[in-house]
Amino acid sequence: MSGNGNKESDLSSIKKKTGLIDRFLNFIEVAGNKLPDPAILFLLLMFLVWILSWPLSNVEFDAKNPTSGEPIVVANQVNGTGIANLLTTMVNTFVNFAPLGVVLVALLGIGVAEHTGLISVMIKKVLAVVPQTLLTPTLILVGIGSHYAVDAGYVLVIPIGGVIFYAAGRHPLAGIAAAFAGVSGGFSANFWIPSGLDPLLQGFTLSAAQLYDPEVQVSIVNNNVFTAVSTILIMLVGWFITDRIVEPRVQHLKVDGDPEQMPRFEKVKPEEERGMLAAMITALVGVGIMVWWAWPQDSALRFEGSLLNFRAPLMQMIVPLIFLFAIVPAIVHGVVAGTVKSHKDVVQGMSKAMETMAYYIVLAFFCALFIWMFSQTNIGLLLAIKGAGFLKSLGLPGAITIFGIIILVGLVNLLVGSASAKWALISAVFVPMLMDLGISPDLTQAAYRVGDSSTNIITPLMPYFPLVVVFCQRYVKETGIGTLVSIMLPYTVALILLWSLLLIVFWGLGIPLGTDSSYVYTPGG
Repeated sequence: MSGNGNKESDLSSIKKKTGLIDRFLNFIEVAGNKLPDPAILFLLLMFLVWILSWPLSNVEFDAKNPTSGEPIVVANQVNGTGIANLLTTMVNTFVNFAPLGVVLVALLGIGVAEHTGLISVMIKKVLAVVPQTLLTPTLILVGIGSHYAVDAGYVLVIPIGGVIFYAAGRHPLAGIAAAFAGVSGGFSANFWIPSGLDPLLQGFTLSAAQLYDPEVQVSIVNNNVFTAVSTILIMLVGWFITDRIVEPRVQHLKVDGDPEQMPRFEKVKPEEERGMLAAMITALVGVGIMVWWAWPQDSALRFEGSLLNFRAPLMQMIVPLIFLFAIVPAIVHGVVAGTVKSHKDVVQGMSKAMETMAYYIVLAFFCALFIWMFSQTNIGLLLAIKGAGFLKSLGLPGAITIFGIIILVGLVNLLVGSASAKWALISAVFVPMLMDLGISPDLTQAAYRVGDSSTNIITPLMPYFPLVVVFCQRYVKETGIGTLVSIMLPYTVALILLWSLLLIVFWGLGIPLGTDSSYVYTPGG
């Protein structure tokens, strides 16, 4: 009886503490649910821009095109010519949409690595050999590294976080929180080598930047230095928050899940270990070949002797390299481990990866049409020039402008959970607008990364948030949305403040954001 009384007291205390959070979350859920599906949202926005082009085409604006110097004129698309142009170019608009191809090609290779079990084995192997004192930071780093398998971290690393903490005699919810902080809170961070997220963001950034300047280029490695340093920051912040704040706080949550239903940590089988070793050797051979090919000054991978210029073939083949360095070692692992018995297994892995991208393809279709209409009508360019003029009139310091972008993205993230949909929507306005202020697309994209990732872990509208609640309920049955948000909120606050500060320090000291990046946009530069 006393045990039940303590449990009821604990639950009552939790409800009181999370009452305000629950009310706030209810508001967010109601507001978010009233929004159309992101794909339909882009369709509605396209029609809005299309209709507005009619009355705005009769208005004279004093804003000038930054490249030609001519006054901006809104082009009316509500006529026979405009409709014919939309329909005749629709297929090419979709097929040539920059983010589409790069994301799908990268995921073809990553899908095989996931299907053959290579990614799963590597994660389990790393976590199995980590000493107890380094369990938390290693789990967070593995969560960040899982971005190379796109969303695999949500279904693999986060539940494993609970398993290994529970096995180590620590509270499993603290392990889930640490893993969630790495996978989702650090979603926009990664190590030096680009992940599948980088071509996705770069594609949207490029499309948005070319609304302002058709000749501008955005490199896929425009943020890789910042994201690499960010992994260290996120690991340290997550380590401190988990061990000093979250774990002591969740100790009162009694682990009352059914032991038979709790997931168990499976050891790596000998054949899987041999397959992983063979895959690593294969990857190292591939790196050696690339170094040998790129080393000479007259290498075909260089542009005027440079490997880092965005015109260098090496920079333009990043996505195919992600594909090759994922699929070839994955096939080797599969053959050795026995998960690949014929070419059909490889094709099946690719097919499964494309199945998970079905919604993204639909989203990309409507997003491509929206951005195309923005470009054809010149409304996007007009908004950018007018918005930049307003910001100039405020006279805000550059650091305040950057932090304002981060906060805005974080707030939008509470209503629009999809990273691609959110950046497609925000970038079309803010990238051109900030270019007019002299802020490069590279810096705007970095600010987006910070704002998006920091609030991922507290928004119930993030697609995987309910899944994380389910993982928690395997150990603590009464876990709800409010419980999880109250656990993750310290991570969000710390990340918003410290990660923003890191970006401002980068900007203030002029530290390059990426291998091929800039802070200042110069027309024609």
